[in-house]
Amino acid sequence: MMTNNPLKVGVIGCGMISNHYLAHLPQFNILELTTCADVLPDRAAEQALKHRVPKACSAEELLDDPNIDIVVNLTTPRVHSEVSLSILRAGKHLYSEKPLGITRDEGLKILALAKDNGLRVGCAPDTFLGGGLQTCRKLIDDGVIGEPIAATASLTEKSDLRVPSDRAFSFGPGAGAMLDLGVYYLTALVNILGPIRWVTGMISTPFPERVLVDGPAKGSKLPVTVATHATGSMEMVSGALVSVIISTDVFAGETPHILVYGTKGTLRVPDPNEFRGPVHTLHDMGEEWKETPLTHAYTSQSRGLGVADLAQAITSGKNHRASGQLAYHVLDAMIAFEDSALQRTQIELQSECPRPAPMPSQLEERVIS
Repeated sequence: MMTNNPLKVGVIGCGMISNHYLAHLPQFNILELTTCADVLPDRAAEQALKHRVPKACSAEELLDDPNIDIVVNLTTPRVHSEVSLSILRAGKHLYSEKPLGITRDEGLKILALAKDNGLRVGCAPDTFLGGGLQTCRKLIDDGVIGEPIAATASLTEKSDLRVPSDRAFSFGPGAGAMLDLGVYYLTALVNILGPIRWVTGMISTPFPERVLVDGPAKGSKLPVTVATHATGSMEMVSGALVSVIISTDVFAGETPHILVYGTKGTLRVPDPNEFRGPVHTLHDMGEEWKETPLTHAYTSQSRGLGVADLAQAITSGKNHRASGQLAYHVLDAMIAFEDSALQRTQIELQSECPRPAPMPSQLEERVIS
C-alpha cells in the first residue's frame, strides 16, 4: 500500500489513557484521527468533543466504516483480545494498548488472524521509540560502553491501598506489577539488548486486597488476584544477564530504572515509561556520571508514536518497530516469570523476536521514517 495521504484512524476505548492518544495522534502527518468509540456512548461523545474528534459512535459502527484503516484498541486488558480480534475480522490494521493479551494463547490468536488476513499488528508501549531510549540504543550500537554483559532493571513503588473503581482492573488478570508496568522495562531491554532466551522468576502479593473508594461498590474490598511483586533474572540471546525487580508494594528506593553494564562503561537509562531523558554514562569508577545529549526526536509525551510508525510502515512496506511480534515476545517473558515461580524452574522462551530497527536521528516532530 503506497500513498501520500494520511491513514484514517479510529479509537475504541475512551477511558483515562485515551486522553493521551486523542491529544497526540493528530500531531503526526501520517495519521488522520476521525472516530472514537466506547461501550459508554456518553463517554465517547465527551472525549470526541474534548479532543475535537469528528465522530463518536459505537464500536460496531466504527468497525463497519470502510474508510478507517487503523483501529487503536484502548480497552481494559481483559477484553484486549476480544476487541483486537474483532478489529482484525473487520479488515482493519490493529494497534493495541499493552499487553497484547493476557495469555500466550490470546496473543498467538491475534498474530495468526492478522497474518491470515494480510494485516499488521502494533502494540504499546511505544516509549522505546522516544528520544531518551533511542539515544540509549544509539550509544549501545556505537559501542560507547563496549559489549553489554549485564543489566539491572528496577521499578519500586508503593501503590495506594485505596483504589478508584476505574483502576480496579489494575489488580486483576492482565495487569499486576509485571503486565501493567514491567512491560515498559522488558520492552526497553529488548530494544537495547535484543531478545530474551531464559527467565527465572519469583512472585508475591504482599497486600491481597484493596478498598474501592468510589462507585456503586464504594467501601468494599477488592481482591488482588495477580502478583504485585516480581523479581528474577533473564538471560538475553546475546548472553547478557539481567536482574529484574518490578514491585508496586514497596516503598520507593533510589535505584536507577535501568543500568546497562558494558566492557568499557555503564549506561544509565531513563524511565522507560517516558519518552524523555536524561541519559548518563560512566567510564571510570572515580569519575562523575556524564549526561549525554539526546540524539533523537520525540522527547515529550508522544503516545501514538507507535501508531504513526505502524502507518508509515504500512505505506512503505517496511517493518514497523512496536510490532505484534515484539509485544508477544515480551508477553511470553512476563508470563514466564510467573511460570518459573510456580514451577520452581527456569523457563526457556519459545517465542522469537528480532531487535526492532533503530529510529533515525534528527527527525522533525510530526514526521516518521
